Amino acid sequence: MHDTSEPEPERAAPTGADPGASRRAFLRNAAAGAGSAAAAIAAVQATQPAQAAEPPKAAARPERGAMTIERPGSDFMVDVVKKLDLGFISANPGSSFRSLHESLVNYGGNSPELLTCLHEESSVAIAHGYAKAAGKPMGVFAHGTVGLQHASMAIYNAWCDRVPMMIFAGNGIDASKRRPGTEWSHSVQDAALLIRDFVKWDDAPGSLQHFAESAVRGYRVATTGQQGPVVIMADIDLQEDAIHGAAPTMPLLRPVRPVQGDSGSIAEAARMLLGAKNPLIIADRAARSQDGVNRLVALAESLQSPVVDLGGRMNFPSTHPLNHSDLKRTLVRDADVILMLEVADPWGQVNALLDPQKTVQPLARPDVKIITVGFGDSAIRSNYQDFQRFLSVDLAIHGEAQASMPLLTELILKNASAAQTSAIAARREPMRRRWDKQLQDAREAAALGWNASPISTARLAMETWGVIQNEPWSLAVSDRIVWARKLWPTTDYQQMFGGSGGQGVGYGLPGSVGVALANKALGKLTVSFQPDGDLLYAPGALWTAAHHKIPLLMVMHNNRGYYQEVMHLQRMGSLHNRRTDQAWIGNSLRNPDIDFAKIAQGHGVWAEGPISDPAQLRGALQRALAEVKQGRPALVDVVCQAR
Repeated sequence: MHDTSEPEPERAAPTGADPGASRRAFLRNAAAGAGSAAAAIAAVQATQPAQAAEPPKAAARPERGAMTIERPGSDFMVDVVKKLDLGFISANPGSSFRSLHESLVNYGGNSPELLTCLHEESSVAIAHGYAKAAGKPMGVFAHGTVGLQHASMAIYNAWCDRVPMMIFAGNGIDASKRRPGTEWSHSVQDAALLIRDFVKWDDAPGSLQHFAESAVRGYRVATTGQQGPVVIMADIDLQEDAIHGAAPTMPLLRPVRPVQGDSGSIAEAARMLLGAKNPLIIADRAARSQDGVNRLVALAESLQSPVVDLGGRMNFPSTHPLNHSDLKRTLVRDADVILMLEVADPWGQVNALLDPQKTVQPLARPDVKIITVGFGDSAIRSNYQDFQRFLSVDLAIHGEAQASMPLLTELILKNASAAQTSAIAARREPMRRRWDKQLQDAREAAALGWNASPISTARLAMETWGVIQNEPWSLAVSDRIVWARKLWPTTDYQQMFGGSGGQGVGYGLPGSVGVALANKALGKLTVSFQPDGDLLYAPGALWTAAHHKIPLLMVMHNNRGYYQEVMHLQRMGSLHNRRTDQAWIGNSLRNPDIDFAKIAQGHGVWAEGPISDPAQLRGALQRALAEVKQGRPALVDVVCQAR
């Protein structure tokens, strides 16, 4: 909640209203109101279901007075939101969108369904995960200044991860109508200024017609080309004032065709790849659906080129003999032509920066030819440096990788000479042998410390796989434990959704809830390896999952500390010729140990643990899976090795 504990005066009455009317109405109804209000609250609490899939029946309208608004602007705003087919709206309640909130649940019939969140950062992270799994944006309501301030980290994650969402933020722009006190502190002249450097577009509509057009425009902007979050301000007066005369018109939402790269440039890329002796494909956020995965398979097979999947999305099946993701350094070193498909950091794929001298170590040969496909040269901001270090490339193709791959594959197959076709075929068997060795090496590495306590992360991953392998599974956050990507047989786009994008701590739990929300409609089992420090940023998302009955299997990677930072301190201690055994100070989550099962249970989630004996892990996971298959979230707290 964002209001102060004391009730605030109503906003200024519309011009022409009787200033004494609301006071007389209050005095007339005060005696009856005190008792009836308490009774009404008790009645609603007694009848409201845990999940309001269907809104409660509307109560009788209050006695009509001069302040009754029959057609608030927020009703029309809800009509606009429905037109966008957002599915869900996540929100932590706030007074700056109180009218929009009321219109959604009463006038709109709670459709899109409102998800109650306990923090704005969780609201946005849930929308972030949902969009990746559902393939379309979700909506977020945010409150004034402080709501966007809370949400800013999650919005930045979504920007870095190229994920679309529609954020509607309340704000009171007219100072003459603001309620004294909190509403002034929570209003701002330019509400989107705080986040403008990491949203794709924002607008502050001055009329309902403007709001409708901006919402439709915003949806198109968010979902076209390099995708990203969009913010539309919902002015308090636009929400709460009555609609006079005819309602504004509703613009049509027409989808925009995917952006294919220039055909001439794609033809040049085909010539370069056909002329390569050792081509390499590196993919990051190339696929946007299973169709994208299938297109990348066809492209790789047309060249018999190895593929390195960086994991920003699930781009390429781990079971395919051309998936050589564990061999990136060797492949980059040997490649004469590298095709990078929507790679967030092209420079980092062919170079390394050495500490502490900050010297560059080239990984690729000096004569390597580099082709990029994506929007890296256009969708950047001046301030935030997520665009990474500049890399000179030989051919930069502006367009979506998924949309551009079919033409590239077609031209390769069409234009390959007999000698080139023979050379491509000759690569097939060596690629398969290399893939076999890569898999065997991973299995042998995973077996190390198999019976250790705390439990090894490899065993954690494989015990989890043993429990879920016969389910239609989906790993919500796939960049936390490497063994799932190395050893789980991944074939489907929906099976792995990468990480947070901006590496902001606090995404894992609410992001997984968002993925699970989308997967619930798809009939998929959602599992997540949940870091301990990450969960502590946003534990309230547990309650959202329990309240809305979102099935999610959370397997804690509880190493009882911020281990990434432990390694950083150990590194600095070595460089400074000082002790490394004190790196845990300031980074440990021990003394007392945190009981994540109790945290989950306190939020209404089934939980078991902490478990440090690997022999007990399989049974706990099976019991948790049984809960999830009943449509509820479950958590298993596993005390693990650091990595």
